[in-house]
Amino acid sequence: MKRYVGIDVAQEQSALCILDDKGAILFEGTCATDPDEIFRTVTTQVGDVEKIVHESGPFSIWLTRELIKLGAPVVCIDARAAHKVLSARMNKSDKSDAVGLAQLARTGWYGEVHVELCPKVGDGVIRRRFEFV
Repeated sequence: MKRYVGIDVAQEQSALCILDDKGAILFEGTCATDPDEIFRTVTTQVGDVEKIVHESGPFSIWLTRELIKLGAPVVCIDARAAHKVLSARMNKSDKSDAVGLAQLARTGWYGEVHVELCPKVGDGVIRRRFEFV
């Protein structure tokens, strides 16, 4: 059975929802916005997952990089497109957003945002050099 995770990321606590491949909710809850804690919560509840989805935002680069280091199949999706889908839901809350994100992961109806895994150190130096010329 495939399992899909939606994370509504906030500064201190993130809402999590885990769905099976039929769309049934296996887990709903919150945990600290810490990659280790998120990964531990997901693996404790269901073990392996097919995909973990969260929206782009202030924590997205950090969260994506850290979850990938832990071996999680994480995808960062476009927040503007996700907002249009999530705002159509009846109740707007962190919990319902996590359910909506998990549904997006399950159906594949999202646009993935590219997250640079290794920052390019030399780019800034080259740009600054051209500014002086």
